Amino acid sequence: MSPSGREARPSGAGPIDSRHPDGEYTRLAKWFHWTTVPLLALLLASGPTIRFAADHPKMVFYTVHESTGLLVLLLSAARVAWRLRHAPPAMAAHLPAFERFGANVVHHVLYAALIVQPLLGFFTTNAYGFPQRDATAFLGFIDVPAFMAANRALAVQLHWAHSLLGWLLVPLVALHVGAVLYRHAVKGDGTLLRMI
Repeated sequence: MSPSGREARPSGAGPIDSRHPDGEYTRLAKWFHWTTVPLLALLLASGPTIRFAADHPKMVFYTVHESTGLLVLLLSAARVAWRLRHAPPAMAAHLPAFERFGANVVHHVLYAALIVQPLLGFFTTNAYGFPQRDATAFLGFIDVPAFMAANRALAVQLHWAHSLLGWLLVPLVALHVGAVLYRHAVKGDGTLLRMI
């Protein structure tokens, strides 16, 4: 314990103090997390609704969705790379074993999904023959080279996989948020405060 009353932690974890009795994540870990949250919310909201957009703004919706997806991919890849070199704070000792196991599973599946889902979307648009260039350029002005030739049959399969994983992300995110809010509001522990 340091003179300030804050206990030193692993490189990926912040100190333990009165506000964070179960430890906390570092500033960079929090930045990765809270930057991803609104981007993921935008993706989950825009994905299922694009088909209902009128023809003229539809390409704008696609550009926003695809650009946001690529941002999440880049952010998630950087986050995983950083996480591999910086251990997160240990889970609180008072958590039951099944909650520890469930939290680990959900975290790992979320990390994987945040890499796989944007890749599926990127491959899908390429297979349809619409890479992120010209009217649908990344962020509206950065052309991304085509990754593959158009292949309608492959595009349909990739599109189904992308849609399925998108729908699976909804209950996964709900489970993650619900568990954290349960620990905070019902159990009154420091789970939520670890990431704030």
